[in-house]
Amino acid sequence: MRIEYEPKHDILNIEFLKDVPIVDSIELEGVIVDYSADRKIVSIEILDAGKRTTKSPLEAIDVAILKGK
Repeated sequence: MRIEYEPKHDILNIEFLKDVPIVDSIELEGVIVDYSADRKIVSIEILDAGKRTTKSPLEAIDVAILKGK
């Protein structure tokens, strides 16, 4: 998973699948979900991220990986 924030255009991108072609995208109120041919989520883009989340989106990242038994 890769998380990128582009401050010039205020776009936050969360990429789940690297190097997988996007064949479809759906936008809902400034959030774009990109899909592969087999309908897996490739990435999620948040437009105007600083207005929709926090002024500095990358400062809010707190990653936790929980493993089952």
